[in-house]
Amino acid sequence: MQKINSNQRMSQIVIHNQTVYLSGQVGAIDEDVAAQTLTCLNKIEKLLEDVGSDKSKILSATVWLKSMADFEAMNTVWDQWFDDTLPPARACGESALAHPDLLVEITIIAAE
Repeated sequence: MQKINSNQRMSQIVIHNQTVYLSGQVGAIDEDVAAQTLTCLNKIEKLLEDVGSDKSKILSATVWLKSMADFEAMNTVWDQWFDDTLPPARACGESALAHPDLLVEITIIAAE
């Protein structure tokens, strides 16, 4: 098992048995939900590239929205980002996030 970018609370990336687990990614608090979603997905893409994976190897995603009213806006960005790749299994729910201005958080499990 390999843990990357770790601190006392969490590791940003954990690799175990050729599976990559990413911690939740968020956007900037001054962005709307579409921009935050794109920021999350771009961060995910970079982290996967850092460990030799890519978005086509994403197995599962969990999307947390501050409000399900943002579901359509988030999905528009999501669908465009996965335009050339079959999307993973996904769950999406509503939750209070770590900062009141965060609108979306995405966690990923991918193959290495």
